Amino acid sequence: MPEPASRMEIGISTFLEATPDPVTGERVSHAERLRRAVEEIVLADQVGLDVYGIGEHHRADYAGTAPAVVLAAAASVTKRIRLTSAVTVLSSDDPVRVFQSFSTLDGLSNGRAEIMAGRGSFIESFPLFGYSLDDYDELFEEKLELLLAIRASEKVSWRGGHRPAIRNLGVYPRPVQDPLPVWIASGGNPESAVRAGTLGLPIAFAIIGGMPERFAPLVRLYKEAAARAGHDPDKLPIATHSHGFVGETTEQAADLFFPSTQAQMNVIGRERGWPPYDRSAFDAARSLRGALYVGDPEFVAEKIVLLRRNLGVTRFFLHVNVGTMPHRDVLRAIELLGTKVAPLVHKELARLEAAE
Repeated sequence: MPEPASRMEIGISTFLEATPDPVTGERVSHAERLRRAVEEIVLADQVGLDVYGIGEHHRADYAGTAPAVVLAAAASVTKRIRLTSAVTVLSSDDPVRVFQSFSTLDGLSNGRAEIMAGRGSFIESFPLFGYSLDDYDELFEEKLELLLAIRASEKVSWRGGHRPAIRNLGVYPRPVQDPLPVWIASGGNPESAVRAGTLGLPIAFAIIGGMPERFAPLVRLYKEAAARAGHDPDKLPIATHSHGFVGETTEQAADLFFPSTQAQMNVIGRERGWPPYDRSAFDAARSLRGALYVGDPEFVAEKIVLLRRNLGVTRFFLHVNVGTMPHRDVLRAIELLGTKVAPLVHKELARLEAAE
């Protein structure tokens, strides 16, 4: 976990997009997108990024149905980067298998695995695995309880309403890390912030619209809940996940990132009743106080530092890419994030820390 403010963690998150390229019309197969993900993780490790996260989705436009498997493929060819789900849809999964998968990943990576547990913003996994959306909240609460019980003890006795009981049974393998890190992921639900704080778990906020500073009340709720439960809120990591792209210039970054972002946001928007996503909305969101982290290294670093000052975050995920982009462009953005953006952020935070 990060200690000094100057060593804020910076990494990549992805859903393993496999949509048609909006410029060329080319569609990348799921198999090719999975192999590209391993290349991205290896590069992220080489350029010094701290973490790489894969979100779980069960639909044709994403290839990330099994994040732990993809991360395990990268574990043996990386050295220091942390490997996490972003997120695991715990409500529709079995906590025993989730723990076993990520404990296995922890062993393969020698202690670099993490679980980011959430309810998921997409609902495809519920009918796929035979769960009712009527139990949406109850499923998550119950399965999180079981996951944490497995994490805490080699042998578990547990009873709930949506899964057969466990009576003094062992769950293996045990992880290298004790405890195996479990984060709570939230799209901005106050109850999620309070739950994470009460449990003393790190939290990750998905900030994909509006102004990131508007999440400050949720950070306060999280820290207040942690303090009431006897946890030291200053020692609890806080992450954010936002869409973005780093280019040689801000104009280049915006022009490269917009077509795929527009295409995918409009797919999701039609499903959810959002208005069409156009260039004016995109340009507004990539302003200094907006939620899109798109620009040259200096501008993206400036935005991350502002995020740190406004929310006190200790980890930042840049979500690259939102829709399909040329692989070379994605790799270059990852390279710039590690070699240019991260050093600028660390230098500025160290200066601010020294000045206090």
